[in-house]
Amino acid sequence: MKLTSKVQRGMDMAAKQKDSVRNWQNSTDLRNLLCELVGWGSETFSEGEQKFSLRLYDKLRGLSYFREKAANLQLWDVDFGRQVVSAFYDSGVTKDTVVLISHFDTVQTEEYGDFQHLATMPEQLTRFFEEHPTLLNKAAQEDIAKGEYLFGRGVMDMKMGLCLHMQLLEKAITEKWPINLMLVTVPDEEVNSAGMRIAVEHIAKMQRDSLLKVQLFLNSEPSFSQGPTDINEYIYSGTIGKIMPAALFYGKETHVGEPLKGMTAPYMSSFLTAEMEWNERFEESHLGETTPLPVSLQLKDLKDQYSTQTPYRAAALYNVFLMKRSASEIMDIFEDITHQAMTKCQLKYDALCQRKGVEGIGIIQTIRFDTLKKYAMKKLGAEKIQLIEDEVFSMNQLDDREKSFKLADQLMIHCQELAPAVVILFAPPFYPPANSSNHPLIKEIIAELLQAAAPYDIPLKQIHYFNGICDLSYCQFVLDEGWQAYEENTPVWGKTYRIPLKEIAEFDAPVLNVGPFGKDAHQISERLHTKSAFEEMPALVELVIRKVMTR
Repeated sequence: MKLTSKVQRGMDMAAKQKDSVRNWQNSTDLRNLLCELVGWGSETFSEGEQKFSLRLYDKLRGLSYFREKAANLQLWDVDFGRQVVSAFYDSGVTKDTVVLISHFDTVQTEEYGDFQHLATMPEQLTRFFEEHPTLLNKAAQEDIAKGEYLFGRGVMDMKMGLCLHMQLLEKAITEKWPINLMLVTVPDEEVNSAGMRIAVEHIAKMQRDSLLKVQLFLNSEPSFSQGPTDINEYIYSGTIGKIMPAALFYGKETHVGEPLKGMTAPYMSSFLTAEMEWNERFEESHLGETTPLPVSLQLKDLKDQYSTQTPYRAAALYNVFLMKRSASEIMDIFEDITHQAMTKCQLKYDALCQRKGVEGIGIIQTIRFDTLKKYAMKKLGAEKIQLIEDEVFSMNQLDDREKSFKLADQLMIHCQELAPAVVILFAPPFYPPANSSNHPLIKEIIAELLQAAAPYDIPLKQIHYFNGICDLSYCQFVLDEGWQAYEENTPVWGKTYRIPLKEIAEFDAPVLNVGPFGKDAHQISERLHTKSAFEEMPALVELVIRKVMTR
């Protein structure tokens, strides 16, 4: 039915009146917004994650600004039906722009067990925990007794940050701030950062096409407590980097009745894992802060079914944080540690073979992936290698880590004369470190934030590297001489995994993370401090934007 002009004018006037009320500007409305967004469950790779972007798009379209300037509200396709949401407020009086970065995906909720249905219902879950506090750890029991926290999956990590950005955007539109704001919220931060890696390309294009001057990338990931009794809140002027050294163990198969005629991959892997876990050689310090020690992220054999043939292929992933080191430096350390581990394995195996009067199977080699590929290329030819790669990369049921191991495994199957061996490589994702602590704008902003926190009695402090990894990693990265080692030793690089390095190089704006205080991300006790979220942080993040405006 076609609306009459009078009816249409009435609807437009009602919409404008609704806008003038300001949907998200007081603490109650902001809390309601958070509960609504958390209620849109959006676990990574779930249907909810796919639908979240569409729901948010519709919600932002409720602002008259985006009804009138529809082109400023966009959805950018990522993969698997997931999309980035971009909402751009163009002040029309400047090219200076602040990019507001957030993610809307969350980790799973299975750990909530019988009350999983409450995981995305913050008010109800909080009341439930008030009635059943023993389900929580001791620190969370003490917090819920105070009545100062809101519980739920995503309240802290990080839908509250998105809510703060929506509030800023609405206020800038209503008050016609003389600064451009680009809200960018992405899926898949919790797994591969596929959303941010796509978003970077679009942000760079918008910067080029509209001649924007990006002054700041502002994220609002939560402020993480540094321990159970820590009540400090933190501003982060950078974010830690993460790289994943990985290993394919290729031993020698045998029957369990003749164990020393072979070597199991689980046995080989045990030596390297013992060396990698908490290895201080990977520890790195900068600006008075130190990276967490490395740990194992995955260890599995590649035997598909049970039999009395020993498992001779296995794979391991290790988590390594970095601040200033290059991929080449990490690979050199990893190679040396692998060689040391396999030397210990060899010595123990050879000594046993000598005692039992058995001829051993040979010397364990440590082989970089790029060396293996060159060997296979020479043996099999480029055409055969291309067929192997095409087959592996077409296996959509495998993620990028599985494809990395699969490709190395397939090459070793065709080059078994190299066994026993450990093939070392990198597996995605890679998060470059970023730091803006010495940037003049960041120094000025942090000084004002610390001063502004005083009236709120907030114990606010600066940390130079956010240690939870975040998407700000893709806003600031300069290629170094060591980068080639990553490209050559990451089997899926340039195929199913890439980082938009060219686009990132176009950015020269600093990064900053200012977000609400919370505790226990990724646990059933995940909780958000309500005063920090709904009273203190709105004022502090607005201060950040106003500082950029008036500088």
